[in-house]
Amino acid sequence: MKRLVPVLKKDNVNLELIMLIRTILAASKEIAFRVSQGDLAGVLGSTLDENIQGEVQKKLDVLSNQLLKDMLLDDDSVRAIASEEEDFVVAGHKGAPYIVAFDPLDGSSNVDINGQIGTIFTIYAARDDVADDSELQFAQQGKDQLCAGYVLYGASTLLVMTTGGPTRCFTLDLTHGGYLLTESECEIPVETKEFAVNIANYRYWSEHTKTYFNDVLYASEDYAGSSMRWNAAMVGDMHRIISRGGLFLYPEDSRPGNQNGKIRLLYEANPLAMLAENAGGKATAAGKRILDIQPSSLHQRVPVTLGSVKQVDEFNKVTVK
Repeated sequence: MKRLVPVLKKDNVNLELIMLIRTILAASKEIAFRVSQGDLAGVLGSTLDENIQGEVQKKLDVLSNQLLKDMLLDDDSVRAIASEEEDFVVAGHKGAPYIVAFDPLDGSSNVDINGQIGTIFTIYAARDDVADDSELQFAQQGKDQLCAGYVLYGASTLLVMTTGGPTRCFTLDLTHGGYLLTESECEIPVETKEFAVNIANYRYWSEHTKTYFNDVLYASEDYAGSSMRWNAAMVGDMHRIISRGGLFLYPEDSRPGNQNGKIRLLYEANPLAMLAENAGGKATAAGKRILDIQPSSLHQRVPVTLGSVKQVDEFNKVTVK
């Protein structure tokens, strides 16, 4: 099996970008160890604080965020970072070439039940026309990402990443401490019969979204035998789609704060959309390609429809008016 760095070099990835990716993955290995220790490391349970999203922080949320923050700010190729857990952009090294955004622990509500969790990250070129700590550093379209990936912590620790070419999967080798290539080109099937959605939100959905479920998914013979899978961690649902196809949905709804969806564009939607597209899938927000959206704020939310092409298209055909 091939190690990460030779694979990236063969993909003609810039050496400085490779070193930055290694910094992110060094933090992921530390997080993976803390996850494996669980209550033995005292990382379970919640703090008394809320993050910028208004969500109660888990202890492992705070730890993971600090690990990534400290290691990235120590890397002299990083000009600025943005975290889902931070209110504002944090400046790094003046004149450095890259900026990094991350969700340190997606699915943290699963921590205390030993469920699926992961780290999502994205790298862009830094902008010279705005201040290092400006939100405008990250006001870049998803199609401009230089690298997007996630680390899934589970029975094995997996890295799924693209640097503009194929979406590849690597597995952390605990013996040698490195990520080894285990899937050279992930491919999302065009059509499947699995979907991931929080059906408990049905009452808040638009009539168009309800119509898709009532008249297409549940009524059509084409989708007879469909199965719902829901991890309450987008990174876990995404990995299942990368592995065997399906549809991930988090539509907008009528609840306060969710009128534009719940998924964050910068930290989740853009990196996962890039991974999906580079694996042959599709990712849209209200029918628009996610990677073409011009960000309007650091913590902007968007509705998400992501996965197998046929299912994404069928959902948009019913719901986008």
